[in-house]
Amino acid sequence: MKSGHRSLCLLSLLLIALAWAPPASAQTISTGQTAGGAHYRFVVPDAWNGSLVIWNHGFSLSPIGPVAAAETELVEILAIPQGYAVAASSYQQTGWALFKSNQDLEQMVRVFEVEFGVPDEVILIGASLGGIVTAAALEKADLGNVTGALTICGAVAGSRNWDGALDLRLVYDLVCDKKKTRIAGGAKGLEKGSTLTPADVAKRVNACFGLDKDNPKKKHKKRLAEFLGLIDIPAEFVHINMAYVTFAMADLVYDKKKMKGKPGSGNQNVDYGNADANANIARFEPRKSKARRLGKNYTPNGKVGNTKIISLHTDKDGLVIIENESEWAKVVPPDQLTVAVVVEAQASHCGFTNAEIIGSWEALKTWIDSGVQPTAEDLQESCLVWDILGPGPCRIDPDFVIPDMDGRIRPR
Repeated sequence: MKSGHRSLCLLSLLLIALAWAPPASAQTISTGQTAGGAHYRFVVPDAWNGSLVIWNHGFSLSPIGPVAAAETELVEILAIPQGYAVAASSYQQTGWALFKSNQDLEQMVRVFEVEFGVPDEVILIGASLGGIVTAAALEKADLGNVTGALTICGAVAGSRNWDGALDLRLVYDLVCDKKKTRIAGGAKGLEKGSTLTPADVAKRVNACFGLDKDNPKKKHKKRLAEFLGLIDIPAEFVHINMAYVTFAMADLVYDKKKMKGKPGSGNQNVDYGNADANANIARFEPRKSKARRLGKNYTPNGKVGNTKIISLHTDKDGLVIIENESEWAKVVPPDQLTVAVVVEAQASHCGFTNAEIIGSWEALKTWIDSGVQPTAEDLQESCLVWDILGPGPCRIDPDFVIPDMDGRIRPR
């Protein structure tokens, strides 16, 4: 299963390559595989400035394979013309790869150092799942002199997102309990050994909510309203979220190198704000050891050294919700984190314009060089400067107030 999460990020950000193609430059490309099994790709310009940019990609359930040129193209467009080297690693694990992602990045950097020398500085860029991979690396990985990071639509609240996934899955089971709509598996995502495909799940979701119909029946509308009343996501994200809480959750739970068959999230004491839901929803309490294991892999603690971080998010993201940013901001020192929110006309995941990405990258470099922290207003102004090459529009709202996560993922 190829994740739509990862594909959407690449589709959005690769537009940069089309709009801002730099002149060709002499460079060395090196590919291979680390001791842990992850593949890597290095692109080093002949006029290397000594700095390394690491790209951390988004979520994928596809089999592990070599890093395609398209994976690093967007970062190359930003960095190679300015003399930076670029490195990217596939993760040795599919899905929620946080159990081994620090090892993947450390091993990749050690290979880079042998081939090209120790970088003077390292800058991380991560999108979607790559956002939490970046956060975990800043806190726990030995990557050298990490001076900056740019996270884009990042799942930077970490493992708390799985509490939301569990709620979504169990609310679906509560609302869609008919034979043609049921997806067996509950807190594990799928029954062990299930042969259900993504197409099968989509068919059952459609049978429950009538999302494939121009004029859904009254029963479909009622179920969808009940579902969305308990799970606050845009309706257009229902299908992709149900795919994640089915297949991604099963991958997390059943993988012997991850949760070893036991879920790490629970809802035993969760108040869903609805008496009927509270009385009838399935309840699950994980073993404490499993909850700790999931939390360690990974929930950010904010100990990011001296790294300067810019984090960019869209306000209506229904897959990696904007409240991830409020959770991260609670733990990262405010003088090391600038968060900027793009206000969309229509909900998307990673739906940034080229100018918004280029402007944020340029603002991060200026911060690293000058030591002067940019504000969200500065990022909007930087976007406007780069709008000519972008193109834009530039939609960063400096006054946007990010809601607290408890309003979207109920506390437990």
